Amino acid sequence: MKWTDIQDIAIALSDVHPDVDPKGVRFTELYDWVQQLPGFDDDPKRCGEKILEAIQQAWIDDAE
Repeated sequence: MKWTDIQDIAIALSDVHPDVDPKGVRFTELYDWVQQLPGFDDDPKRCGEKILEAIQQAWIDDAE
């Protein structure tokens, strides 16, 4: 999984953190959690605020 796999990351986060409200997750926490996902293998430097925003929004959408 890469940073650009927004939907796959959102689904994986929902699976790994089912009791977490994604609206309350800080970007620093989200950044760490994504890198800890099974199958995630991308350069941490390739991630920026826009990617984290997209991941968080996809996670919110998936949770609703």
